[in-house]
Amino acid sequence: MALSMKPLADRVIVRAAAAEEKTKSGIIIPDTAKEKPQRGEVVAVGEGKTADSGTIIKPQVKVGDQVLYGKYAGTEITVDGEDYLIMKESDIFAVL
Repeated sequence: MALSMKPLADRVIVRAAAAEEKTKSGIIIPDTAKEKPQRGEVVAVGEGKTADSGTIIKPQVKVGDQVLYGKYAGTEITVDGEDYLIMKESDIFAVL
């Protein structure tokens, strides 16, 4: 399903991965102890950042990339009942 909005400049829209239900050793994590995920999938990318010279610097991430981002990065939004994060490309630490 295509997202009905497009981010501006160097912004990226990310669909956060689901929180872990249990640890690798099999311990079930209750809802109150689940941490906010720090990884997700890029679903939309802006045109890029405008440099001082007026040229556009293309983003390094693309739609479909799995990324790691900061714990408090981005602004949470809900579109058509699904949760997304809008963040600057600089808030993304790595592409997996």
